[in-house]
Amino acid sequence: MGLPRIHRLRGYRTFEALYADSQQLRGERFRLRYRRVDEQTPAQFAVVVSNKLAKKAVRRNRLKRQIRAALRQLLPRCTRGWQVIVSAQPAALTGQYADFLRELEQLLQQAGVLYGDSGGRVL
Repeated sequence: MGLPRIHRLRGYRTFEALYADSQQLRGERFRLRYRRVDEQTPAQFAVVVSNKLAKKAVRRNRLKRQIRAALRQLLPRCTRGWQVIVSAQPAALTGQYADFLRELEQLLQQAGVLYGDSGGRVL
């Protein structure tokens, strides 16, 4: 299951604008491109896995599903008004779901997309 429809980042112009005017954060497994938009829109996400990273569609799709699942778990803590593109890096191919969740949480907190804390526990 993918992200809920209202949380999906769609449209060529939206992606173009985000790539042209965004901030970046880089972790071991992911690169985040993000920008602030109006407060009324819910947080919107897109997941990108390059052909250069994984030649086979099966591997790319599996990786995208795992990243989306981690994002779905973090959605309740996301503030409104953000657009985010999550790009996988080569280290993501060897990572596990728990690693994805931990790193995405860390990067989204640094970007200011997440609010609150994890209740003192490390995910």
